[in-house]
Amino acid sequence: MTKLRLFALLLAFAPALGLAAGGGPLEASGTDLSDRASLQRGAGLYMNYCSGCHSLSLHRYSRIGEDLGLTQEEVEQNLILGEAKYGENIRTGIAPGDGNAWFGKAAPDLSLVARAKLGGADWVYSYLKGFYVDETRPMGWNNTVFPGASMPHVLWEMQGIQRPVYGESHDGAAPHVEKLELATPGRLDARQYDQVARDISAFLQYVAEPAALKRESLGVWVLLFLAFFTLIAYLLKSEYWRDVH
Repeated sequence: MTKLRLFALLLAFAPALGLAAGGGPLEASGTDLSDRASLQRGAGLYMNYCSGCHSLSLHRYSRIGEDLGLTQEEVEQNLILGEAKYGENIRTGIAPGDGNAWFGKAAPDLSLVARAKLGGADWVYSYLKGFYVDETRPMGWNNTVFPGASMPHVLWEMQGIQRPVYGESHDGAAPHVEKLELATPGRLDARQYDQVARDISAFLQYVAEPAALKRESLGVWVLLFLAFFTLIAYLLKSEYWRDVH
Protein backbone atom coordinates (compact mmCIF):
# COMPACT_ATOMS: atom_id res chain seq x y z
CA MET A 1 0.00 0.00 0.00
CA THR A 2 2.85 2.36 0.84
CA LYS A 3 4.42 1.83 -2.59
CA LEU A 4 1.10 2.57 -4.28
CA ARG A 5 0.78 5.81 -2.34
CA LEU A 6 4.30 6.87 -3.24
CA PHE A 7 3.60 6.10 -6.92
CA ALA A 8 0.39 8.14 -6.81
CA LEU A 9 2.24 11.07 -5.25
CA LEU A 10 4.91 10.85 -7.95
CA LEU A 11 2.27 11.00 -10.67
CA ALA A 12 0.59 13.93 -8.97
CA PHE A 13 3.73 16.02 -8.56
CA ALA A 14 5.72 15.00 -11.65
CA PRO A 15 4.31 17.88 -13.76
CA ALA A 16 5.27 20.39 -11.11
CA LEU A 17 8.74 18.89 -10.85
CA GLY A 18 9.17 19.12 -14.64
CA LEU A 19 9.84 15.45 -15.32
CA ALA A 20 9.54 13.88 -18.74
CA ALA A 21 8.32 10.34 -19.30
CA GLY A 22 11.94 9.22 -19.56
CA GLY A 23 12.94 11.02 -16.36
CA GLY A 24 14.66 14.01 -17.96
CA PRO A 25 13.91 17.65 -17.14
CA LEU A 26 11.33 19.60 -19.11
CA GLU A 27 11.61 23.21 -20.20
CA ALA A 28 8.85 25.61 -19.28
CA SER A 29 6.85 26.31 -22.42
CA GLY A 30 5.39 29.64 -21.36
CA THR A 31 2.19 28.97 -23.30
CA ASP A 32 -0.72 31.37 -22.88
CA LEU A 33 -4.19 30.26 -24.00
CA SER A 34 -5.36 33.87 -23.93
CA ASP A 35 -2.83 34.72 -26.68
CA ARG A 36 -5.05 34.15 -29.71
CA ALA A 37 -2.30 35.11 -32.16
CA SER A 38 -0.08 32.35 -30.76
CA LEU A 39 -2.90 29.80 -31.09
CA GLN A 40 -3.55 30.87 -34.67
CA ARG A 41 0.14 30.55 -35.57
CA GLY A 42 0.26 27.19 -33.83
CA ALA A 43 -2.74 25.96 -35.81
CA GLY A 44 -1.09 26.94 -39.08
CA LEU A 45 2.21 25.31 -38.14
CA TYR A 46 0.50 22.13 -37.00
CA MET A 47 -1.55 21.78 -40.17
CA ASN A 48 1.47 22.38 -42.40
CA TYR A 49 4.05 20.26 -40.59
CA CYS A 50 2.23 17.73 -38.39
CA SER A 51 -1.24 16.96 -39.75
CA GLY A 52 0.13 14.94 -42.66
CA CYS A 53 0.79 12.11 -40.20
CA HIS A 54 -0.97 13.04 -36.95
CA SER A 55 -4.73 13.42 -36.84
CA LEU A 56 -6.83 15.40 -34.36
CA SER A 57 -9.86 13.17 -34.71
CA LEU A 58 -11.64 14.57 -31.64
CA HIS A 59 -11.58 18.09 -33.05
CA ARG A 60 -13.33 19.81 -35.97
CA TYR A 61 -12.05 22.50 -38.31
CA SER A 62 -15.18 24.52 -37.60
CA ARG A 63 -14.47 24.48 -33.86
CA ILE A 64 -10.98 25.87 -34.48
CA GLY A 65 -12.46 28.68 -36.52
CA GLU A 66 -15.02 29.50 -33.84
CA ASP A 67 -12.58 29.39 -30.92
CA LEU A 68 -9.63 31.12 -32.58
CA GLY A 69 -11.58 33.89 -34.27
CA LEU A 70 -11.10 32.66 -37.84
CA THR A 71 -13.70 32.84 -40.59
CA GLN A 72 -14.71 29.77 -42.56
CA GLU A 73 -12.84 31.15 -45.57
CA GLU A 74 -9.64 31.64 -43.54
CA VAL A 75 -9.85 28.09 -42.18
CA GLU A 76 -10.47 26.61 -45.62
CA GLN A 77 -7.63 28.57 -47.22
CA ASN A 78 -5.00 28.18 -44.50
CA LEU A 79 -5.79 25.13 -42.37
CA ILE A 80 -7.57 22.60 -44.61
CA LEU A 81 -4.86 21.24 -46.89
CA GLY A 82 -6.77 18.32 -48.43
CA GLU A 83 -10.32 17.64 -49.53
CA ALA A 84 -11.86 17.79 -46.04
CA LYS A 85 -14.95 19.90 -45.38
CA TYR A 86 -15.21 22.75 -42.89
CA GLY A 87 -17.44 20.82 -40.47
CA GLU A 88 -15.43 17.56 -40.54
CA ASN A 89 -13.07 16.15 -37.95
CA ILE A 90 -9.35 16.60 -38.55
CA ARG A 91 -8.04 13.38 -40.08
CA THR A 92 -4.71 12.38 -41.57
CA GLY A 93 -4.32 11.16 -45.12
CA ILE A 94 -2.02 8.27 -44.13
CA ALA A 95 -3.65 4.87 -43.73
CA PRO A 96 -2.62 2.97 -40.54
CA GLY A 97 -1.06 0.22 -42.67
CA ASP A 98 1.17 2.72 -44.48
CA GLY A 99 2.17 4.29 -41.18
CA ASN A 100 3.20 0.91 -39.81
CA ALA A 101 5.19 0.14 -42.96
CA TRP A 102 6.98 3.49 -43.14
CA PHE A 103 7.61 4.29 -39.49
CA GLY A 104 7.28 0.93 -37.75
CA LYS A 105 4.13 2.20 -36.03
CA ALA A 106 1.25 4.36 -37.20
CA ALA A 107 1.55 7.96 -36.04
CA PRO A 108 -0.73 8.51 -33.01
CA ASP A 109 -3.64 10.88 -32.85
CA LEU A 110 -2.60 13.99 -30.90
CA SER A 111 -6.01 15.23 -29.75
CA LEU A 112 -5.15 14.62 -26.09
CA VAL A 113 -1.35 14.53 -26.09
CA ALA A 114 -1.08 17.73 -24.02
CA ARG A 115 -3.22 16.11 -21.30
CA ALA A 116 -1.89 12.55 -21.58
CA LYS A 117 1.77 13.43 -21.06
CA LEU A 118 3.18 14.39 -17.68
CA GLY A 119 4.04 18.05 -17.96
CA GLY A 120 1.37 18.81 -20.57
CA ALA A 121 2.38 21.65 -22.87
CA ASP A 122 5.87 21.65 -21.33
CA TRP A 123 6.32 18.06 -22.54
CA VAL A 124 5.29 18.99 -26.10
CA TYR A 125 7.55 22.05 -26.07
CA SER A 126 10.57 20.13 -24.79
CA TYR A 127 9.90 17.31 -27.25
CA LEU A 128 9.89 19.71 -30.21
CA LYS A 129 13.22 21.10 -29.03
CA GLY A 130 14.77 17.75 -28.14
CA PHE A 131 15.53 16.20 -31.55
CA TYR A 132 19.12 15.28 -32.41
CA VAL A 133 20.92 13.27 -35.09
CA ASP A 134 21.26 9.58 -34.25
CA GLU A 135 22.54 7.36 -37.04
CA THR A 136 21.58 4.22 -35.12
CA ARG A 137 17.88 5.03 -35.47
CA PRO A 138 15.92 4.05 -38.63
CA MET A 139 14.84 7.65 -39.23
CA GLY A 140 18.24 9.07 -38.35
CA TRP A 141 16.81 11.05 -35.44
CA ASN A 142 16.32 10.57 -31.71
CA ASN A 143 14.83 12.68 -28.94
CA THR A 144 15.94 13.52 -25.42
CA VAL A 145 12.39 13.68 -24.07
CA PHE A 146 11.09 10.57 -25.85
CA PRO A 147 14.10 8.31 -26.55
CA GLY A 148 13.55 5.91 -29.42
CA ALA A 149 10.67 7.83 -30.95
CA SER A 150 10.00 6.63 -34.51
CA MET A 151 9.57 10.10 -35.91
CA PRO A 152 11.74 12.29 -38.13
CA HIS A 153 12.41 15.87 -37.11
CA VAL A 154 9.99 17.61 -39.46
CA LEU A 155 11.02 21.06 -38.21
CA TRP A 156 14.75 20.58 -38.72
CA GLU A 157 14.96 23.18 -41.49
CA MET A 158 13.76 25.81 -39.03
CA GLN A 159 15.68 24.66 -35.95
CA GLY A 160 18.78 23.26 -37.63
CA ILE A 161 20.57 20.01 -36.82
CA GLN A 162 21.54 19.24 -33.23
CA ARG A 163 24.15 16.73 -32.16
CA PRO A 164 24.36 15.13 -28.72
CA VAL A 165 27.09 15.63 -26.17
CA TYR A 166 27.31 12.52 -24.02
CA GLY A 167 28.16 12.53 -20.34
CA GLU A 168 30.43 10.04 -18.63
CA SER A 169 29.00 6.57 -18.06
CA HIS A 170 29.52 4.70 -14.82
CA ASP A 171 29.34 1.02 -13.89
CA GLY A 172 28.91 -0.03 -17.50
CA ALA A 173 25.73 2.02 -17.99
CA ALA A 174 24.92 3.31 -21.44
CA PRO A 175 26.13 6.89 -22.01
CA HIS A 176 23.43 9.51 -21.54
CA VAL A 177 22.88 12.69 -23.50
CA GLU A 178 24.14 15.52 -21.33
CA LYS A 179 23.23 18.35 -23.68
CA LEU A 180 22.59 19.16 -27.33
CA GLU A 181 24.74 21.37 -29.52
CA LEU A 182 23.64 23.04 -32.74
CA ALA A 183 25.84 21.59 -35.48
CA THR A 184 24.06 23.13 -38.49
CA PRO A 185 22.01 26.31 -38.08
CA GLY A 186 18.47 26.41 -39.39
CA ARG A 187 16.42 29.18 -40.99
CA LEU A 188 15.45 30.53 -37.56
CA ASP A 189 17.56 31.57 -34.63
CA ALA A 190 17.06 30.00 -31.20
CA ARG A 191 14.55 32.61 -30.02
CA GLN A 192 12.45 32.32 -33.16
CA TYR A 193 12.39 28.53 -33.04
CA ASP A 194 11.43 28.65 -29.35
CA GLN A 195 8.40 30.69 -30.42
CA VAL A 196 7.51 28.11 -33.08
CA ALA A 197 7.66 25.32 -30.49
CA ARG A 198 5.66 27.44 -28.04
CA ASP A 199 2.93 28.18 -30.60
CA ILE A 200 2.50 24.51 -31.53
CA SER A 201 2.48 23.54 -27.84
CA ALA A 202 -0.17 26.16 -27.09
CA PHE A 203 -2.33 24.93 -29.96
CA LEU A 204 -2.13 21.31 -28.77
CA GLN A 205 -2.87 22.47 -25.23
CA TYR A 206 -6.00 24.18 -26.54
CA VAL A 207 -6.99 21.13 -28.63
CA ALA A 208 -6.69 18.85 -25.59
CA GLU A 209 -9.25 20.97 -23.70
CA PRO A 210 -11.06 23.49 -25.92
CA ALA A 211 -13.37 24.42 -23.05
CA ALA A 212 -10.37 25.81 -21.16
CA LEU A 213 -10.62 29.02 -23.21
CA LYS A 214 -14.13 29.73 -21.97
CA ARG A 215 -13.52 28.20 -18.55
CA GLU A 216 -10.64 30.54 -17.81
CA SER A 217 -12.51 33.58 -19.13
CA LEU A 218 -15.53 32.71 -16.95
CA GLY A 219 -13.42 31.95 -13.90
CA VAL A 220 -13.16 35.60 -12.79
CA TRP A 221 -16.92 36.08 -13.04
CA VAL A 222 -17.57 32.88 -11.10
CA LEU A 223 -15.27 34.03 -8.30
CA LEU A 224 -16.97 37.45 -8.23
CA PHE A 225 -20.38 35.76 -8.05
CA LEU A 226 -19.25 33.54 -5.19
CA ALA A 227 -17.87 36.53 -3.31
CA PHE A 228 -21.13 38.43 -3.84
CA PHE A 229 -23.22 35.39 -2.84
CA THR A 230 -21.08 34.94 0.30
CA LEU A 231 -21.77 38.56 1.26
CA ILE A 232 -25.53 38.12 0.73
CA ALA A 233 -25.50 34.86 2.71
CA TYR A 234 -23.64 36.57 5.58
CA LEU A 235 -26.11 39.48 5.66
CA LEU A 236 -29.04 37.04 5.57
CA LYS A 237 -27.56 34.99 8.40
CA SER A 238 -27.02 38.18 10.45
CA GLU A 239 -30.65 39.19 9.88
CA TYR A 240 -31.97 35.80 11.04
CA TRP A 241 -29.78 35.69 14.15
CA ARG A 242 -30.73 39.23 15.13
CA ASP A 243 -34.25 37.99 15.96
CA VAL A 244 -32.88 35.00 17.88
CA HIS A 245 -30.73 37.15 20.10
